[in-house]
Amino acid sequence: MPIILAIETSSELASVALLRGGSVISRVSSGVRTHSQSVLPMIQELLAEAGIALKDCDAIAFGSGPGSFTGVRTACGIAQGLAFGGNLPVVPVVTLDAMALACHQRHGAAEVLAVLDARMGEVYWAQYRFADGAAPVPVLPPALSAPEAVRPQGAPVACGNGLSAYAEAFAGGGFAEVMPHAEQVAQLAAIALAAGRTVTAAEAQPLYLRNKIAYTQAERRDMAAAKAAEGGA
Repeated sequence: MPIILAIETSSELASVALLRGGSVISRVSSGVRTHSQSVLPMIQELLAEAGIALKDCDAIAFGSGPGSFTGVRTACGIAQGLAFGGNLPVVPVVTLDAMALACHQRHGAAEVLAVLDARMGEVYWAQYRFADGAAPVPVLPPALSAPEAVRPQGAPVACGNGLSAYAEAFAGGGFAEVMPHAEQVAQLAAIALAAGRTVTAAEAQPLYLRNKIAYTQAERRDMAAAKAAEGGA
C-alpha cells in the first residue's frame, strides 16, 4: 500500500491526512484565515506520529477545488512545496469527489449529490454514482450555478454545506455536515496513483469554476472609467 500525505483546505475546515498501510490518520483545524498557518504544523504532527519522514511518502495529494479561492491556492502551494522538497509526484483530487466518497462511506449512499457553498449566492455541485469500486463515478460533472439551478438526475442523496446555506432551494434536505476532508482525498489519491494519474509539482493546478474571483484595483479603476465614458456618450 502506498504512503500518501493529503491536504484539503477548500472550505472553512483545514485537514491533513496520512494514508499508510490501508489506515488513515488525520488532523483538522477550523477557520479559513488560519489555514496557511495550521497546515504545516499538522503535517509535522502526522509524520511524527507515524514515525516517518516526508521522503518516505509515495505522493502528495491535495484537494484541488472547486472551493474557496484562497483555500485551494493554499493547498496547491503547500503540496507543490512539499513535492519539490521531497521529489514526489502530486495527485490533485476534486473536492466534490471527496465529499461524495465521504457521504457514501458514512451514509451508504449509492447516488450522491455533492453541494458546496460557493458564496455570492451560488453553489458548486456534482452528482456521482458508486458501483463496484471505491471511487465515485461522475454522473454530472462539477458545475457552478445558483442553488435553484441545481438539477440532479433521479433522486440522489444530497450532502454538503450548500444545503444549509441555501435551505430554501434544497427542501429535500440531506447531510449538510459532509464536507471535503483530507482522509477521502488521500483514499482517492491512492486509486489515482495506482493508475498512474499524477502530475509534477510544477504541473499542479487548482480547479477553478469561477472565472473571475476578484478584480484588482487597477481593473476597478478601468471599469469605472469605462462606465463613466459610456454614461457620457
